[in-house]
Order: sequence, then C-alpha cells, then structure tokens
Amino acid sequence: MRRRASLVLVALAVFCAALGPLLRWYAFPRLAKIPPGQYQEMVLEAKPATLLDYGTLQAKEVEKVTIVQTLKGNVEESRKIERSAGRDVVVWDGLSYVQGPDGRMVSQIPERYIFDAHSQAPVHATGEAVDGDAVRREGIEFKWPFLTEKRDYEYFDAQTRTSAPIHYKGTRTFRGLDVYYFEQTIAWTKVPYPKKMPIPGVDATTLEKQTGTTRWYTTKRMFWVEPVTGAPVNGEEIHKEELRGGTLLGGRDKVTAFAGHVKMREDYLDHTVALVSSQRQLVLLMTSHLPWGLVALGCSLLALSLWLEARSRRPDDPAPAAGARTPEPAVSG
Repeated sequence: MRRRASLVLVALAVFCAALGPLLRWYAFPRLAKIPPGQYQEMVLEAKPATLLDYGTLQAKEVEKVTIVQTLKGNVEESRKIERSAGRDVVVWDGLSYVQGPDGRMVSQIPERYIFDAHSQAPVHATGEAVDGDAVRREGIEFKWPFLTEKRDYEYFDAQTRTSAPIHYKGTRTFRGLDVYYFEQTIAWTKVPYPKKMPIPGVDATTLEKQTGTTRWYTTKRMFWVEPVTGAPVNGEEIHKEELRGGTLLGGRDKVTAFAGHVKMREDYLDHTVALVSSQRQLVLLMTSHLPWGLVALGCSLLALSLWLEARSRRPDDPAPAAGARTPEPAVSG
C-alpha cells in the first residue's frame, strides 16, 4: 500500500515540477495582455504656466493649463490587423487635449498607436499616425513591457515623431511601491503645428509657409514605472514650446507659446496607484507565486514519496535471530 502511494506521489511531484515552468514561460506570455477594448483617461496640470495669448501674440503667466489624455481601445481595428499580423494586437486611439484656465482649447493632437498586446512592441500597420501624419514608431509609448528591466528603452515622442532613449535612473519608492525611475530629455527641435489651434480662420497646415514662423519644442520627461506590470504610476514633464521668427511675431525673434511643469492630478495619482497595485498581484501570481509554489510542492511530494518508499522496504517486525530460543512462559505454582 505504501509503495502504491509513493508512486502516486512521484507522479504528482513530476506534474507540479513541470507545471511551474510551463505556467511561467508558456502560459504567462499568452495570458498577460492588454485588453483590446481598454479605456483610460488621465488629467495632468501645469500650475502655474506660461501660455501664449493668440489674440495679442503675447506670452503671459496663467493659473494653470490642463491636459486631458484619453486612450480608447479600437477592437474592430485590432481584429483586422491581427489577421495579417498573426498575433494579438491592440489599437489605441488617443487624444491629447490642452485647455487654458478659461476652459478653452489650446490644442488637440489625436494619435493611433498599434502595438503587441503582451510585449508592447510597436506593430506597423496602416493607420499608425500622429495628428493625421503617418508615422512608424520604434520603441515603446505610454507603457513599458511586463517585467520591465533595469535598462534604457527607446521611447517615442509624439511631438517630434521620432524615438530616442529614455534612461533608467534607479529604483525608488513611490507611495509604497518599488518603482523604476526613467528620464528622457528632448533637445530643442522644430516640430509641426497642431492641426487644430485656437486661431480663428488660420489653417495650421499652411501657417508656417505663409508667415515663416516656426514652432519649436523641448521637454524633460520623467516616469515612475512599476516594473512587474510595466505601468507608469506617475509621469511628469518640464515642457516648453516657442514660436520663432517670421512675420507672425511682428519682428520678434521668438515668443513662448507654452511653458510649465506638467504633473498628474492628485486624484488620478491615487486611482492609478490602486489599480496598478491590484494588477501587480495578478502578474506576480503567474510569474512568481504559482510557478515557485508548484516547484516547491513538487519537491515536497517527491521527498514524501521517497520516505514512503524507504519505509515500505523495511519489514514491519524484525525476524528472530537464527538459533535463538523462544523463552517459555513462566509457570506459577
């Protein structure tokens, strides 16, 4: 009976030992994915900020500038691209909407970001664009890969339509979470005008050609990334834009169009940290807790089966030694 039990335990031990790595290296890449229909909204603020009054073309300090970023999963488009790509694809239709302290629109830039649902690597397909301009992204945008590494990544900048390294700067603690801190600096670069601007009757696509006034931009981008999920729990930018030269500025060399330290609004920080903390446990379950737990269970079952096997090989009662006499019972008299 013990021997039969030990064989069953060996089979269970082998099963558990094999299931652990299988869960980590086979199931995890297929189960840990960004859902195609996900919707996200983020509100950021620069308080105070410098903003150009397009009526007077004078820069002035304002109480705050608000940036609302939305990312909406386009399920129909992702399914179309998946047929040719042969993998799970997510299509995010994004919008960055900037408004002044009076609530009026300063600019809005739509994006379509197409990427692999697990690795977050870009997938190049028709429709990949920023503000209506076709682009070919390299590197990541918005989100880091699951199990983010301590290294630099290529990060796509929507203003310049190019990718540049975003540098790993060390491990920090943010609101109780261990995070990786990344920085990227984009030097002054000439960039296109947003196609929708708060200038009545002005076509942004011909503004530079008609006036000779160009738009320039620089930023220092900072992210605090939870490494298990690859999700940023905080993001900030020290952002500056200028208009330079041409007839639009009335002889001035340049004027600040926008300048400010952009930060996530406090209520969105709280929501993001809570959401990422819960998702972190699910990813750890697949990558650490269950795989290592199953391997440990398999080792324990194997040890138990060997112990039972060893006991089954020992006789229950030792045989009497050869030539030994059995003592006769004493007779009371």
